[in-house]
Amino acid sequence: MRALAKPSPALRAAIVAGGIVLYAVSGSMLWSVDYNYDGLQGSPLTKLHPFTYFVFAALLWRAMRNGAPFAFAADKLRRRPAAVGLFATSMLLVIVTVLRAGPGMAGFIDTFAGPAAFALLLDDFDEKDLQPLAVALHVLMTINALLGLAEFASSTLLFPYRQDGIAHLEDTRSTSLQGHPLINAALTGVYVMCLMSGAKSVPAWIRALLIPLQFAALVVFGGRTAIITALAFTPFYAIYYAFRALRRRRVSLLAAAAFCAALPLAVLLVAVALRSGLADRLLMRFVDDNGSAATRVIMFDMLGPFSYSELLVGPDIEQVESLRRHFGLEQGVENPFIRMILYQGALIMLAVLASLVWFFRELLRGRGFGLIGPVAAMAILLNASESIAVKTNFLDKLVMMFVCMFPLLRRVPREAVAPVRRPSNDVAWLNP
Repeated sequence: MRALAKPSPALRAAIVAGGIVLYAVSGSMLWSVDYNYDGLQGSPLTKLHPFTYFVFAALLWRAMRNGAPFAFAADKLRRRPAAVGLFATSMLLVIVTVLRAGPGMAGFIDTFAGPAAFALLLDDFDEKDLQPLAVALHVLMTINALLGLAEFASSTLLFPYRQDGIAHLEDTRSTSLQGHPLINAALTGVYVMCLMSGAKSVPAWIRALLIPLQFAALVVFGGRTAIITALAFTPFYAIYYAFRALRRRRVSLLAAAAFCAALPLAVLLVAVALRSGLADRLLMRFVDDNGSAATRVIMFDMLGPFSYSELLVGPDIEQVESLRRHFGLEQGVENPFIRMILYQGALIMLAVLASLVWFFRELLRGRGFGLIGPVAAMAILLNASESIAVKTNFLDKLVMMFVCMFPLLRRVPREAVAPVRRPSNDVAWLNP
């Protein structure tokens, strides 16, 4: 098979544009242009996010431009079998959903097939190719945080969450670019963990500015799980960096002075923020969460009325919906895997779980140990809501974040470091 050409400048520019659409265009924003993405009404073509259409088209164009699309597919299967496997699993989910006349067919394409195609596409990009996409990522996450703070300060939501055009204004938490406070909180929580893990695509002084900004945004987004997760990991990062600096015996006096000066300033800023009411809404969420915590306990009761065989292949959808209303789970089953058992069955759930673990293992391999914290945060946050059990492009955003912020480590081939063989005595005169 012919060698695959490097991504062209046009494709690299298109990927940056696609990344901007992915991070900046929410379902609420799409509704403003009569594209009903989050709702049930409207054309079936609008139920996929524009980024999903883009990434499929870009991958197909890449395969056709290679001149041998079947050979291209075979090469991707050989090099990235987990991404291909996740794509196949998503197609299986679509088929099962159609056969059972269940809801959310388009969601599985957005949720699983899109990230798989995106990972296959970015597989051909090296660190230099990814640099513009990484810059776009940090700019968009900074805008997202600033916009969230501005929405809090003005008590105005620019893009409130909408479903079939109905704006849900009862939730006053900032929605920013992502269109939903919990999506904002989860994405910001993983992003701030990436920053604290020492993402190579960001200089240290920029990370020092972005981390407190993202923590402030976490407060106005109101995601309790994301805040607790980020705060729980912060002391470990602080101890790790302090130990590493002392072990190397290379402590910058300027950095130490800046830290000592910034510490009381940070305490003062926190006190001012608390006095201004920045965290009042968040604290109220801990006092009264509208039954959110109870939902995570009640959802297990929904498994009881069904037999093991029903749970294995998926119970009757109408009975599941009836039980959901009976137990008062208006917000849904707030765990993706429990929800999949109820709506698709344990067999499908296990196939999805295995495919996701395999996919992220393949995606993250060779990107360093710095990803341990962000991946742990991802696992916690994905299990704190319906997340990947419903339509979302959250995994697309994580793929872009991990690939851009943690480029593959360059390893020297073994042959290049092999010991040099000394010439034998009978040919030594040829090598004076």
